[in-house]
This record gives sequence, structure tokens and C-alpha cells, in this order.
Amino acid sequence: MYFDPPLIDGILLRRYKRFLADIRLSCGTIVTAHTANTGAMTGCCTPGARVWLSKSRNEKRKYPFTWELVESPSGKLVGINTQRSNHLVKEAILAGVITPLKGYQNILSEVRYGNENSRIDLMLVDHVEKKCFVEVKNVTLVEGDTAKFPDAVSVRGGKHLRELMEMVHLGHRAVLLFCVQREDARTVCPADDIDPRYGELLRLADRTGVEVMAYGAQLTYESIKLHRRLPVIYP
Repeated sequence: MYFDPPLIDGILLRRYKRFLADIRLSCGTIVTAHTANTGAMTGCCTPGARVWLSKSRNEKRKYPFTWELVESPSGKLVGINTQRSNHLVKEAILAGVITPLKGYQNILSEVRYGNENSRIDLMLVDHVEKKCFVEVKNVTLVEGDTAKFPDAVSVRGGKHLRELMEMVHLGHRAVLLFCVQREDARTVCPADDIDPRYGELLRLADRTGVEVMAYGAQLTYESIKLHRRLPVIYP
């Protein structure tokens, strides 16, 4: 995935109201950018951090800038825009990077399913109409060299795990895929210290037959792509 037009750099002044951030651009102008991330963004929203924004060509948008990248305290780029995750995963499937998901003929997005009024991020269908339900979770929190999810209590995340387990019960294939938008993670695990209930449900889903996998991204100021599989561990 390439950024077009190119990103604009600046300095984070503050993040507030969950979806907004004030940024001082390199030219000195202060803008308010949309923040497409509902999490706590621990370690990714420190005032003074270098950030990069995209600018929409849609002149009717109230906030034309969107916060895309931040430089972590260790100097690593982190992709904080959760709306990019589904596209990154779909792109990686089509490119053959996510080898366990090769062979499907069609990829559908945001399909309604389940008993709890959910939308699956990606539904893969093969030539005999067998279905694979893929729920994508964007990961930005890293401690040491371990990526952790979620970075805030996630009731919605728990609902998605229950829906995936139900799909397995009905005879379908179900996948929970962690999209780690940073390069300094070697493993991924549930953030039991932040949301122990999610950790319990993730372990149950794994035992039930939901395929839990994680892929790490390669990031530059020009592009992001998933390029390597990361082991998921349960401490």
C-alpha cells in the first residue's frame, strides 16, 4: 500500500476526544487531524512525537488531514490508522504473503454475519462456496519485543471472538488476524494485564478451532506492507 499523495510531516501537540489530534506541520501551521484509532495508543501519542499525515482530496471533509504514522520513542515507525489494516491484509492475501489463506477466489469486505449483529472484516470464498471469516485487529502496543492486544478494554473485540467461535461451530473456517503495524515486534500475545477477559476468550477461541495468526508490517514514509508472520504466544 502506497501513500498517494505523499505524507506530510509534523509534531504532535495533543490527542483528544479519541478521534482528534492537533499537529504542528513542518511549515509551522497547526492543523487538526482525524485519528482513526479508538484505542489508548499507549506509547504512540506522546506530545512532541514526530508524526505523518495524509490529506484527503475531498474538499468537503471537515478534517482533511488523517494521522497515519508516528515515530515511537525508540525511533521506529508505527502505523496508527486502524482503517488501513483490512486493506493491508487483503493486499497481503492477494500477493500470497499470508500463505494459510491462499486459494480463495473471492474476497468480500464488511459482510454482515453472526448472532450479535456483526460485520466480518473479510470473507473469503472459494470455488465451491466454502467460506472463511477473517477478523482483523490492528496492533500498535509493543512492550520489549512483544506486541500486545488490546491496548484498552475491548468489549467489541470479545464479541468478535464469540462470533468467530460460532462460525467454527457451524462448520466454517474462522481466522483472527493481528496486523502489527510496526517492525520491532517478534511475537504477539494478549494483553492480559489490560483486558483479562479478552485474553480468556482468545485462548478459548484458539482451543475451539479459530485460527489465530499475526503478521508484521514493513513501514516507510511512502508505503506499508505486511511481510512476515509472527508467532502468537500465551504467557
